[in-house]
Amino acid sequence: MLKSSNKTDVNTTELVITVDGEAFENAVEREYQRQKKNIQIKGFRKGKVPRKLAEKEFGEGAFYEGAINMLLGPELDAAIAETGIVLVDRPNVEVISVDKENGVELKAICVTKPVIEISDYKGIKAAKIVKDITDEDVDRQIDIIRKKNARIVSVDDRAAQMDDEVIIDFEGFFGDEAFEGGKGEDHPLKLGSGQFIPGFEDQIVGHNIGDEFDVVVTFPENYHMADYAGKEAVFKTKLKAISYEELPEIDDDLIKDSTEFDTVDEYKADIRAKLEDASVKQAESAFDNAVLEAIISKVDSPIPNCMFEQRIDELINAFDRQLQQQGMNLKLYCQYTGMDEASMRDTYRDRAEGEVKLRLALEKIAELENIEISEDELNNSLGEIAAANNVDVATVRRVFPVDEFVMDMKVQKAVELVKESAVVDNSAADESAE
Repeated sequence: MLKSSNKTDVNTTELVITVDGEAFENAVEREYQRQKKNIQIKGFRKGKVPRKLAEKEFGEGAFYEGAINMLLGPELDAAIAETGIVLVDRPNVEVISVDKENGVELKAICVTKPVIEISDYKGIKAAKIVKDITDEDVDRQIDIIRKKNARIVSVDDRAAQMDDEVIIDFEGFFGDEAFEGGKGEDHPLKLGSGQFIPGFEDQIVGHNIGDEFDVVVTFPENYHMADYAGKEAVFKTKLKAISYEELPEIDDDLIKDSTEFDTVDEYKADIRAKLEDASVKQAESAFDNAVLEAIISKVDSPIPNCMFEQRIDELINAFDRQLQQQGMNLKLYCQYTGMDEASMRDTYRDRAEGEVKLRLALEKIAELENIEISEDELNNSLGEIAAANNVDVATVRRVFPVDEFVMDMKVQKAVELVKESAVVDNSAADESAE
């Protein structure tokens, strides 16, 4: 039973729980019965050792730990329900005292869900700038068709230039020693693509087919292979071939052959319409994101760090599952990128903190606005889940965390409320542009 409940810090509550002697004795007996089949003492068959003899042999408290663990779950759940606190992490439990006559006294340090204060969440101002689509934007899309129909032209009468495609042999050295992974033969390279270490491609420009020359570069300080980072390397290089893309002229014939349209004008009109639609959607998305960022900025209540760490865990696990679908895993990804667990977690920290704050804020807004989910709304949503998984709604209700799902629906309604009440204000953006 709950003996006391004291808030010892922000988002921390200390519960003291007692179990009387009779209940503890019953738990000790159940634990003895659970372990009995494995207990063996000389002179007794395995599983037939009396409890008193086992306690004499192994100590009076031989079954205490198991008994306490058996009692802890139900007793702690009852105490939490009685106080009404909401936990966001596993409690830290300490045994204060234990004996057969008086039972057990436990102390549980509970990290609780923070109480969020938020106001002025309606009428948030944010910019919604719809980018004007220019002829240059349309032409860039036209160039995609031209590139798909480009002709590769070999060059033998001039030196290599930026944007050429070259074929090279190379081998890298630190001093007089070749290093692993620094050799390639008949390697294709688009000059200006940034595929190689900064400075490498620039030093090929100006050379002719058959030239053999040194390319001297320094590996970046943040290079993913730590042994190479910051080192100067010399690449013995031979230029074997040069070519370039010759783009066709854009005309009606090319459009007919490459698209569903008959003329260049029709195709350009379609491109412009799609770009304008995408520009509107991008502006709306940026507006929505700015509104939600404003909500996040309004949250200054203390939040337990464990909530941020848990969200980082979820994001990393989701990324790992995504990698596995692509035939990779997180360990291999970290090897390729030179990241360790700490740097990986840091990558997600800002996002995790923002998402936790936003969720808490929206839950509070849903509470302040008395947002509710009707039974029909819930049944419709559960019905969609049931249909997607080819089961009935009753099955979904049985296996699905319905209470969490209802809160998700409330949060989504809170999002819509905040967005719908937001006000477009481009004045700050206009001043910045000027």
